[in-house]
Amino acid sequence: MILPNSTDFDPRLIAQLQFILELDRLKQILRQTSLTDNSRRENSAEHSWHLAVMAIALSEYAHKPINTNHAVQLLLLHDVVEIDAGDTFCFDEQSNQSKVERELQAAQRIFGLLPTDLAVTFRALWDEFEAGETPEAQFARAMDCFQPFLHNLQTQGGTWRKYGVSRERVLQRLQAVKIGAPALWGFVETQIAEAIAAGYLTDSVQSA
Repeated sequence: MILPNSTDFDPRLIAQLQFILELDRLKQILRQTSLTDNSRRENSAEHSWHLAVMAIALSEYAHKPINTNHAVQLLLLHDVVEIDAGDTFCFDEQSNQSKVERELQAAQRIFGLLPTDLAVTFRALWDEFEAGETPEAQFARAMDCFQPFLHNLQTQGGTWRKYGVSRERVLQRLQAVKIGAPALWGFVETQIAEAIAAGYLTDSVQSA
């Protein structure tokens, strides 16, 4: 129990509070992406917040009309599993082989902390994001790829330069933007060309 006298309170409330306190651990999960001032790596909680605000600010660029509030819910929950599974760098092929299994196990445990009705609701939102089939999920996934793209541009190549990432691999990763927010694709292509010219990104196929 989270408090000495927690048994005196509604078990539903205690379960909700346990889940909320568990979420604090997401602030400890570091991503490969640096803050735009390059002072340190961002954590997964910061990333989720940033994406949620992006979804509100950029919803007009969604490929189909969306329920923005629903997209925000998807984004706020999509990385909760990293509390157990850790952040899997998108260009790390070896770690990505076990990502699905690790994250499914994490989803079972973490959402299972909630009362049953909320556990079902939150897990359904996480599953929806992972499936990427609804307009909201497709837009949310676009934002999830677009944000680190912007950070890498602002940090003179950031993780691209650190891991020798190629243009082809970045374009592959950003297909989610082409699907969920195609109106942003022209910006993506222009910025990639400029990143190559600046030496932030290689123009050949390389392994990260």
